[in-house]
Amino acid sequence: MCYNRKLRGGFKLNQNGRFYGWWISIACFFTFGLAVGIPYYGMPFFYDYYQKAFGWEKSDIVFGFPLAAASMIWFGPLVIPKFSTRKMIMAGTGLTALAFLGFGTMGKSIFLYWGFWLLYMAGYILSGPIPHQILISQWFRKNRGKAMAATYLGVGFFGGISSKFIAKPLTEAFGFQNALLVIGGLMFLAWPLAYFIMKDRPADIGQYPDGDPEEAAGTKVVPQSFSALLHQPSFWLLMMGSLCSIGAIGSINQNMKFVFKEQGFADQKALDELFANATMMILFSSIGGRIVMGYLADIFPKKWVMLATYALVAGTIPLLQMVNPTQPEYVYLFSILFGFGMGADYMLIPLMAAEQFGVNTLARAMAIILPADTIGQTWFPFVIAKIRESFGGYQTALNVVFALAFIGAVAIALLPNRKRKDETLPLQESGAVTANR
Repeated sequence: MCYNRKLRGGFKLNQNGRFYGWWISIACFFTFGLAVGIPYYGMPFFYDYYQKAFGWEKSDIVFGFPLAAASMIWFGPLVIPKFSTRKMIMAGTGLTALAFLGFGTMGKSIFLYWGFWLLYMAGYILSGPIPHQILISQWFRKNRGKAMAATYLGVGFFGGISSKFIAKPLTEAFGFQNALLVIGGLMFLAWPLAYFIMKDRPADIGQYPDGDPEEAAGTKVVPQSFSALLHQPSFWLLMMGSLCSIGAIGSINQNMKFVFKEQGFADQKALDELFANATMMILFSSIGGRIVMGYLADIFPKKWVMLATYALVAGTIPLLQMVNPTQPEYVYLFSILFGFGMGADYMLIPLMAAEQFGVNTLARAMAIILPADTIGQTWFPFVIAKIRESFGGYQTALNVVFALAFIGAVAIALLPNRKRKDETLPLQESGAVTANR
């Protein structure tokens, strides 16, 4: 006999026992943190080591990420809507591990370095934001903001410790190349979680989104086609807004250590310590941003929560320009505010996409939006590095970053206020395939 009763906290039981979605969220906390938090936020720590060991230019070091993003832009739309999310996470973390094995054993060939970035990017697309966003969106409707925030906490936690407690001590003890090998090995910790704990959809174990049968109707909606998405102005506004804001964030993350060095922190140990502390504060502050903004996104219109976040990111950039040895305290203010905005920024994009286009279209929407955002996240740092070389300093370059973040906020402000109603519509005449089956 089918029955449901309320649990404390508002969650429900169905005929198969306790709602399993929160186990999915816990597993995503770890797999997302391992797949993205450690390698993505830890890699910039090694940039100046590459420069000293191999004699490469700053712009050439930063160029690996944008080159890989541009080369792999076709990969997401082709692969993501067709495969199981948990299997993609396993494949992606495996590719990331191979990439870091390459980073840790390569010689002075810049082309080989760039080639390993291609491998890393394939891993990032398969095991990064998209599969985790899809999993959470399939399992949650009413509590999607809270669940997405909990998942993104993993990136904040593991990213926060990536430089100070992983890359820095490993480099000091074993050298930077051996540190890269260890980071690659950490990726395999995601495999048992993805294989044994994760389930692609509630229906796989006879449950419903949020544990509520009333929320199951949305899982039967036919996803929109790529063509339909591309004909909607709101899709282009969301993509432009997120591309600019993520591009600004990426520009800061990828160039921050060089900025600190240029602004007076010349001693290597002092520079490593400052960068590690700043990264830790940014990522730990991002946890607060995700919790607060995830909660607010379930209460207030997501558009306005997202706009406030984008405005905060733009407003922190002038603070970075004030960090120098005579006033190092500004690094704390910058890091806390920037991290708060950054944490919410990434998380709100899939929430807005699901609201604008429907949860079953999320895989297709994010299969376009994420590669576009990755282009911004990777190419804008390279452009900023080139602007720095042209003008002989980061002052003008950081002003460009501020303008970029401002444009992103304007694009979000122009999004329509409506919320999609199709999550309650019945399945149309069959033949339709749910995204990510």
